[in-house]
Amino acid sequence: MTDDTLKRRRRGLMITAGLAIGAASLGAVVSWRRLLPSAAPEEAVARFYALSLPDAAGQSIAFSRFAGHPVVVNFWATWCPPCVEEMPELSALYRELSPGGLKMIGIGIDSPARIADFATRTPVSYPLVAAGMSGTDIGREFGNAAGVLPFTVVINAQGRIAHRIVGRLKLDALRKQLTALG
Repeated sequence: MTDDTLKRRRRGLMITAGLAIGAASLGAVVSWRRLLPSAAPEEAVARFYALSLPDAAGQSIAFSRFAGHPVVVNFWATWCPPCVEEMPELSALYRELSPGGLKMIGIGIDSPARIADFATRTPVSYPLVAAGMSGTDIGREFGNAAGVLPFTVVINAQGRIAHRIVGRLKLDALRKQLTALG
């Protein structure tokens, strides 16, 4: 092979590699953007406060009791490892901040029986409710178009969405967000 042929082959490989890296980068950005929460309508919080769902013991919990307080709404499932991993941390955070008025609820995208079983094996300090697959619809109203779990929404005391977190929580960041709410 001549030097010119080798140079053309190298140039072709470099161009191909560059295009492949560009395509992979574009794909990663598009995928990442799809997971970001979309804008949630103002009325999503009002519809949330109008709901009632059964807790792990089968007792109905009216979400209206959370109005006027900062609220952490955590969407989770028993079959979701990152969801289950963050629950002890959320439980500890709730115990720490609830004397200041913080409310918290875990909306399980699962059956009442599985949530009840989970609650007996892994007690948490905040209420867990069973929403089944309709919990995904509630999450979508809050902007979780992709239905990613875990998904967490922070509602301030004025009834506005203050933060939305897709995926596993960073506890220190959530604590700072909650203490900044006042």
